[in-house]
Order: sequence, then C-alpha cells, then structure tokens
Amino acid sequence: KQSKGVKRKLQSPPGNPPLKRKCKPSKNTFKKPAAEADIKEKGNASQKPLPKKQLADNRKASQKSKPFIKTSSLFRNNPEIPAIHRKAVQQVQEKVFTTDSFSQLELHPHLVSGSKAVCIETWDVQKQTIPVLLQGKDALVKSQTGSGKTLAYGIPLVQSLQGMESKIQRSDGPYALVLVPTREVGDLCCPFTWIVPGVLMGGEKRKSEKASCSSSLIIFSPFSYSQLACVELRPTPCPFRVFHHLCCVGRILDLGFEKDVAVILNALNAVRETRQNVLLSATLTEGVARLADISLNDPISITIADEIQKAPKPASQAETQANGSSGCMASGNFAVPEKLKQYFMMVPSKLRLVTLAAFILEKCKFEKHHKMIIFFSSCEQVEFHYELLLKVLAGEAGSEQPEGSSGSSACLQFARLHGGMAQEERTEVFQEFLKSKTGILLCTDVAARGLDLPQVTWIVQYNAPASPAEYIHRIGRTARIGCHGNSLLVLAPSEAEYVSLLASHKINVSEIKVEKVLSSLMKDDRFRLHRPRSKKSCGVDPQEVRERATVLQTRFEDYIHSKEGNIWWAKKALQSFLCAYTTYPRSLKHIFHIKSLHLGHVAKSFGLRDAPQNLTALPTAGSKKKTKPRPKR
Repeated sequence: KQSKGVKRKLQSPPGNPPLKRKCKPSKNTFKKPAAEADIKEKGNASQKPLPKKQLADNRKASQKSKPFIKTSSLFRNNPEIPAIHRKAVQQVQEKVFTTDSFSQLELHPHLVSGSKAVCIETWDVQKQTIPVLLQGKDALVKSQTGSGKTLAYGIPLVQSLQGMESKIQRSDGPYALVLVPTREVGDLCCPFTWIVPGVLMGGEKRKSEKASCSSSLIIFSPFSYSQLACVELRPTPCPFRVFHHLCCVGRILDLGFEKDVAVILNALNAVRETRQNVLLSATLTEGVARLADISLNDPISITIADEIQKAPKPASQAETQANGSSGCMASGNFAVPEKLKQYFMMVPSKLRLVTLAAFILEKCKFEKHHKMIIFFSSCEQVEFHYELLLKVLAGEAGSEQPEGSSGSSACLQFARLHGGMAQEERTEVFQEFLKSKTGILLCTDVAARGLDLPQVTWIVQYNAPASPAEYIHRIGRTARIGCHGNSLLVLAPSEAEYVSLLASHKINVSEIKVEKVLSSLMKDDRFRLHRPRSKKSCGVDPQEVRERATVLQTRFEDYIHSKEGNIWWAKKALQSFLCAYTTYPRSLKHIFHIKSLHLGHVAKSFGLRDAPQNLTALPTAGSKKKTKPRPKR
C-alpha cells in the first residue's frame, strides 16, 4: 500500500501532461549553450559569413602548417629482439707472413722475378706447402681465406712443368688439370712461353673451349663442369693419357659440383693411376673429406694454425677427426683473419629494407671510403634490390630533393653479380668492381669463393649462410693479405640461435643495434619531414629517426607500386626468398623454419604493402593471366 501511495504522488492529475523528473544540470552543460549563443550573436552582428572558397583555402593553410606524417605500421607489432648472453670465444688465429724469401726454395729465377703475383717474401702456407709439392707427394692443405693458397700450389706446378727433360709442346696435350673457381694460375706461366694455359670458364663458345682442352695446363672453373666436363672430355680419352698433376680447390664442392668432380676423377683414374694430387680448402667439410678419400694417395696434411703443430702429419688423422663427429660441420673450428671485425644485427622483418639502405648510406655515402659486398640467397633478390636501390637511393626515382639537402647520392655506385648473367657480363662487372676504389656489389654465393677483390672493407650477409663454412668463405672476401676488414650478419629475431652456432665453431661476433644504424638517416635531409625546424638538441630524437625511416620506406613502396612490372619483380623476389629459406639443412631447421616467418612482415621488406596471394602461380612478366572458358552444361 505504501508503494502504491508513492506512485500516486508521482502521477499527474487527470487532464494535465505527465510530470518529468527534474535532474540537476551539470555546470558544463549549463554554461556552454549560453556561451555559444552569445558567440553566435556577436559573430553575426560583427562579421558576415565567409564564402566557401575562402573556408577551403583556410583549411589548406592550416594543414600545411601542421607536419604531415604518413601512418605506417613499420614500427608496430614487431617481435621483441632477444637479449643474447654469450661468452666471448677465442678465435683460431693463423700466421700469414714469414721472413723467408722465395730464393731459399730453389725455384727458377724467372718464376720469381718474371711474375707479378709472386712477392719477395713467402707466406706461411707457401713456406710449408711448396717444398712438399716439389717432392711429388700428395697433400691436403687447410688454410684461411686470403692466405696465399693459389701460389702455394701454382708455383710448384709451373716449376715442375718447366723443368721436364723433354720440352713441353702443345701437341703433347695437357699435363696438369686445375679445378678452381679462378684463373690466377695462368699468370705464372707468362715467363715460360712454351707452357700454354687453357681456361674453361663456361659460357664461352664451344669451339674455343674445345681448343683449350689441348693446352698444357687446363684451368677449370665451376661454371664449365656440368656442361663441358661431362660432354666434351669424356668421349675423348686422349687428354687423360698424359695428366701428371691434379690440383683441386675444395671450395668448388660447396657450390654443388661434387658429382662432376667425381666423374673427372674416375676418368683420370681409369687411364692413369700414378699422378700427383693436391687438395686445398679453407674449411674441411664432409665433401672435402670424401674427395680426399677418392683422389689423394697417402697424402701429407698441412694445417696452418697456431693450435696445431707446424710439422706435417699424415692426413688420415685429420680425416678421421672430420668423419668421427659428422664432419667439420659439427665440431670443426675455423680460422678467421686476425684483422677482421665481425658483427651481427637483429632486425625485424619489416625493418630489413630500410635498415639495409641506412647502412649503405652511412658507410658508402657519409664515410665515402668503403667498398662493400652484399650477399643474397637468390639471383632474383639480387636483381630486385639492385634495381630498387639504384632508383631510390642513387637516382631518387625522379623525385626532387628538398632545400638544404646534404647532397645527392650520385657517389653510390651499385653493381650486381650472379650465376644467371652471361659470362661476358660477369667478367665486365668483375673487372669494373676490381678497379674501383668504392662501390657496392650485390651478389650471390657465386662471388663467395676464389675472388680476390682488393680494398673490400665491408661484407654484408643480408641472408644468413647455410653453414658456418659458408660463412667463412663469405667473410673471406675482406681482410685479405693482412688488411683490415669488417663483416655484418643480418638476422631476424627468430634466428638468434645462429650466433651461438657460430660461437661453437670459435667464431666471435659482436652486436650492432638497429637504432644505431637507422640514426644515420638523420644525416640525410632528403628523408626529413616538411616541418618547421625546432631547436637542435644534443642527442638524437628517436621519434624523428622513426619518421625518417617511415619516409624512406614510403619511397620504396611508392616506387614498387608505381608500375605493375615492379610489383611483379617484388613478388618474384619474395617468392625466391621463401624458396631459398626452405632449403636450409635439417640441422638448422630449428633456427630457419618457414613457419617462423610472418608473410606480411616479410612482404614489407620487399616494398609490398600487403601480403601477396598465390605466389606459386605468378605469371611471367608482361603477360596477362589467361582464364579458361567454362564448359557449357
């Protein structure tokens, strides 16, 4: 009853409108309408309404005064970079130089004085190897990259050929076969005109390559094994009758030519068993051990390292050590040049492209005295990054530079080298980069072995190598012959365990932070936002660094999406990267697994704004996708 009485009090008398509950108005809602009304009345009384055109101009002016920052997810949703706690390891060091001279080795005087490649003093690997080879014994030589292995076997080879009792004639056919990625051995024959070297590089005309087979000294390169060794030499057994020497550099096996080398060895053994064989390598891998079992006969093992005694010992001990623990891949320690500084950098996938560009600008534009080699895992990536960096960094893709810019990037000189290029083009690029004092060479592992490129100060491994032995060969392109050098390994946060793998092989690397590399963009005003300059601060503003990195990433993406052909190349390069990522050996699948990659983030590093669909069904460049007509019911 009491509740009904309350209800009746709230009800309005009959015939009147219903009563509303009175709420206390807040101060803000009470004052604002009056203030707005007063302002409107004053405005209407004093000013006339502005025309639409003037209002639009005022809006544009206000937008120009505010800094424009394009929103990008470049620094969002990135995985955390793990902290790597590891102990510094003591690297294996090798002695390179000695105080002995070539005059103590009883060589032909023209061989020492007439060749530009021979120095006055011998190096350690030459001092220990040349006397053994002059005795006619087989040898297995292990020495670090850039330590002079070419002359270690080239000098005794030419010495024995020129010292034969009956003078060599070209009609006799070949006396020596050298399986090596380079052709420097032929330079030693210049003082002896009757010793004619023949070089088989692959990619040349078949007629000229077949004529080289009759030379006294045949130098094989990896490019000619598959197409020439099995086709031209096998049906003609005449050249194999007179082979006296076989020199093989073990790094050709890592290039995938082990079967071709086995075919050549079987053909040689079928005709002549008594032959001197020499095997040289910077890393004793499983392939090198297998080749040693096939080709070497009671060899002398020569290892240039401070840990091992310098006295030569039988190679059987070294081979059993390599085979006993699944090869040198698991327990072998690699020697690195003493003056080589090694670094690594953890970079999220989305930041890989801008970080690479910032590193190139820092070393090759602002410091101006560096010569750099960047390794990729596929030919498509080399072509894509060469075109992209050339247009955006060096050519600016036709964009105008803002006032006060720190100068153009015309000093950046890019070159590319990979196995998909013609032989003439490869040779031309190699010679140009060899003569230049600065420049950036983008390449695959075709340039990781046998190339002696002086003045290279930085090696960048944009894609991680498939093994520590491959890592050693890549960094061996710098810090050669006692010179200074640097190397940088770019890893994703999910690949952090690769650093521990290198440490297990006594390879010590130091970390470089991504923020430090990206801060070099502060030196280039081309990537500065159009905003009024504030007072200069003592330190680097992290927000401005991110803004400049976003501007650079936007320029990459704008260039990629300006043409359909550019998008196709970006997708093709991304596809080749993913295919190469699946080829890592099973022992490294816990570090490099395709499921650990974020496809959208990886696509960002190729200038693509979204993760592409159906990468496996990419059409050829310039062709339209053909749709099959539906069958009639």
